[in-house]
Amino acid sequence: MLMKLNLLKGTVLLAVTMFNQQELIAQMYVSPNSYVFVKNEQLFVKGDLELNSATSNMYLRDEAQLLQGTTASGVNKGVGNLSVYQEGTADGFDYNYWCSPVGNVLSATAVNNPFGVAQLKDITGLTTANDPVLTAALNGTASPLTISNRWIYKFITSNTYANWVYVGNANTINAGEGFTMKGTDGTSANNPGANQRYDFRGKPNDGTISINVAPAMRTLTGNPYPSAINLNLFLRDPANLAVMNGTAYFWEHNDAVDSHFLAAYQGGYGTYIANNGDFSPGTYTAATWNTYNNDGTLNTAGVSTGSTYKRMFTPIGQGFKIEGTAVGSAQMKNAYRVFVKEGVLNNSQFERIGNEVNGDTWGDIQNVAGVDYTQYSNKELPQIKIHTVLNNQYSREVALAFNGQATDGFDLGMDAKAPEYNLPNDAYFPLDATNQFVISTLPFDINKRIPFAFKAASQTTFKVTVGNTINFTDAENVYLFDKQTGVYHDIKNNFFEITLPVGVVNDRFEITFKDAALSTDENVLGESLTVYQNNSTNSLTISNPQMMDLKSCTLYDVAGKLIFTKNNLGANSEYTFPTSNLSDGIYIVRVNTNTNQEMGKKVIVKH
Repeated sequence: MLMKLNLLKGTVLLAVTMFNQQELIAQMYVSPNSYVFVKNEQLFVKGDLELNSATSNMYLRDEAQLLQGTTASGVNKGVGNLSVYQEGTADGFDYNYWCSPVGNVLSATAVNNPFGVAQLKDITGLTTANDPVLTAALNGTASPLTISNRWIYKFITSNTYANWVYVGNANTINAGEGFTMKGTDGTSANNPGANQRYDFRGKPNDGTISINVAPAMRTLTGNPYPSAINLNLFLRDPANLAVMNGTAYFWEHNDAVDSHFLAAYQGGYGTYIANNGDFSPGTYTAATWNTYNNDGTLNTAGVSTGSTYKRMFTPIGQGFKIEGTAVGSAQMKNAYRVFVKEGVLNNSQFERIGNEVNGDTWGDIQNVAGVDYTQYSNKELPQIKIHTVLNNQYSREVALAFNGQATDGFDLGMDAKAPEYNLPNDAYFPLDATNQFVISTLPFDINKRIPFAFKAASQTTFKVTVGNTINFTDAENVYLFDKQTGVYHDIKNNFFEITLPVGVVNDRFEITFKDAALSTDENVLGESLTVYQNNSTNSLTISNPQMMDLKSCTLYDVAGKLIFTKNNLGANSEYTFPTSNLSDGIYIVRVNTNTNQEMGKKVIVKH
């Protein structure tokens, strides 16, 4: 049932639970000296909202949200304000990426107007607030709310650090554009125990909002509405996939570092793709915390890695970057809007961590598109998170996700490029000749061999292991196969460590789910030959009691460096090779017969 609701003079308190998806408000008019107060619920206005005068207001409190059903450009009217709270997670030294749900009130008819940080009010009561103090000082404070305008920037269609656009106090952040802002120091009575709670006040954004994109260029955007959105719908919309790569990049920071100097920053971008359909959770890889040089380029010395967040439902105010593939505009639409409160339980986080999801399907999620979410799984695709520690300084997380609708090659919207353009040392999936991927989605096959690459700007030590698996039960183990040494390294239960020189290695290593060294041929050969290291005599011995004709014996160190090769060994009963000149460590022996049988053996040299 559709209703037209006119709110006339007097204060009005709405118990919004009276409205549900069958009882929508067709239009809402709030007269002068009236307000709408919504607490802990959603208000769904099918058409336009008119906050008629400067004394006509709407207050969204305790995670209340406004959904609107306009199918084209926004049509909100009036010169009143919508007020909605959102909390930052950064202190006075760290950034959050934001996208405003409101714009300036320019006129009764103008909608989706530019925003400025002066619209972030200092909360004094349930419906009252003061203007913030805007300062050029380096640090902001929570009480009274003081925002440092030194750190307000936006980023539009660029891949260069120098192209961040300074905004400061200006009202030049267009609807759909994201912006950076550092948090505040101290606490406030309106939100004890947290750094800041902002009151966004202005005309609510509504309808289709365009976001400029360009090939291989990033744009900072985000959720531009006073409700959550289903990010999958934005990323998977065919019209959007025609101009962007279907990936969202979320800034994360190490809040243990307190500095305004760029060279001291530690942060990076987590990566999200909707590789599981429109209505089930996608895959997210945590940020690699990098440090930065003074010119904004990446340094090799980072610390640890970021956190795993739930990103499917993007909360009010959350900003993220997208990457274009063509000149044009990606579009945010009301059809993506949902009523989902924040928390891991709901797959909606503004950089906050909570509990795990319970149950196999969603509950009843109110949404503009009219989708019955109870018919869809809330489980992530089966996936393997692989962690690579680089020089014992920072960790790159990559994900293998398994979906029968994917291919082994690149699939738009199902495979995700690395968020950094130029990380000097890295580990990744080489899905094509030019890009590095941190998420690869493909159909599962127990016999599959998945290339895995390393890049080193200087000699680098890599330690590889499976960090965790999600809903993955199709294989008992995960291996990293070294094609040069022929050895399968168990990375599900152990670390594989290797030191590589400068360069890119993208054709030597593979992720596998079976140890082919345990094949029938090698088992048979292993019954005929015995390979062992005798450390008391400093010698490597091959016992060949069946006098098999051996073609070669090759010895590698654990990094794959060739130590020696002995050819045309013949059919002797025993072979001995001196190892007194070798350093202590693990070595790999490969023995080949003239019938092309092969076996591998790890040995330990210790003097």
